[in-house]
Amino acid sequence: MDIKRLENMRLENKVWLSSPTMHGEELEYIKEAYDTNWMSTIGKNLNEVERITCEKIGCKYSVALASGTAALHMAVKLAGVKRGDYVFCSDVTFDATVNPVVYEGGIPVFIDTEYDTWNMDPVALEKAFEIYPDVKVVVVAHLYGTPGKIDEIRAVCDKHGAVIVEDAAESLGATYKGQQTGSFGDVGIISFNGNKIITGSAGGMLLTNDKAQAEKVRKWSTQAREAAPWYQHEELGYNYRMSNVIAGVVRGQYPHLEEHIAQKKAIYERYKEGFKGLPVTMNPLNEGVAVPNYWLSCMIIDAEGMCRQVRSETEALYISEPGKSCPTEILEAIAAVNAEGRPIWKPMHMQPIYRNNPFITEDGDGRAQTNAYIAGEKVDVGMDIFDRGLCLPSDNKMTPEEQAVIIAAVRKCFE
Repeated sequence: MDIKRLENMRLENKVWLSSPTMHGEELEYIKEAYDTNWMSTIGKNLNEVERITCEKIGCKYSVALASGTAALHMAVKLAGVKRGDYVFCSDVTFDATVNPVVYEGGIPVFIDTEYDTWNMDPVALEKAFEIYPDVKVVVVAHLYGTPGKIDEIRAVCDKHGAVIVEDAAESLGATYKGQQTGSFGDVGIISFNGNKIITGSAGGMLLTNDKAQAEKVRKWSTQAREAAPWYQHEELGYNYRMSNVIAGVVRGQYPHLEEHIAQKKAIYERYKEGFKGLPVTMNPLNEGVAVPNYWLSCMIIDAEGMCRQVRSETEALYISEPGKSCPTEILEAIAAVNAEGRPIWKPMHMQPIYRNNPFITEDGDGRAQTNAYIAGEKVDVGMDIFDRGLCLPSDNKMTPEEQAVIIAAVRKCFE
């Protein structure tokens, strides 16, 4: 790769972080919904998508819903979260993981991340149970398609009699010890949002091995109508069911899941090779026990490779230094060549909406570390990854030539 030749190039077509990749079969199933006039929340596409999902994940039942967030809401409701209940949640994640807890009146308690997988730290989780021994629900996400330390987390939860809500929105197709993510929780979910590994443009799926749970969610998601000749309602319902049209898109995407994963893996490996010699590391893969789906390729800058960077709630400033860089500078360089990157998900405990919620690290109360961070001392893991990390353009339609331009732009930041 001739880095100098590529340094000042600008991509003709924008490369997105992760956009839908369509194949054509989707149109056939959409047309089937149209031709048969099953355009609402009943139809063959829905039945087939639920069947295929169970077959892929290895669960007994799945319920197709309007979004991954809707699925998480139903999962949290199934788990029995009530107003005032504390619920342990992954900290470095998109807020859709956490918001459904609040929908039900629960209080999220954020568990710090660990460097090995960028996911929930089992040691911090055990510490959280020491502080909040009555917690009975843990919401765990698999960040960027890499499974967390599932065995360790399950052991802690079993010890304390807590159920797991598994957020596999980003990790469809990833496995842990040969088993698909989404199948480890007492209830799980996946997402078909437009940026996911396969898409329906929207949509999500609740996963369970409990028939009664599946039937309950089907009822709740269709306004909780009772078996009566008129509209009879005895409990709160929701308009959460996936449409047969959206299900047609998902149905057409499923055969391409493994193809998409292979493309994403190739992107990850090209970045890893292209960044050799730089003070950076790619996001971890939990190798040896897990096989990720490589949904997003990310990088973290070594501490000694960081230039000075300061972030407010909505803006960032940095001072460029020879041989060093920071996420803000690199994201600007990526944007300058007509590509889309993104900061690492800002930890939930740093979000203004959740800033007063409890936050637990391996040492206990993580809130006490905020002042230490400001003083330049010890920092919690999630905050550190957010400070030094970024998501790279990971669209599986990106060509190797386009990726080479992005790699050259990143390398130039460290000159």
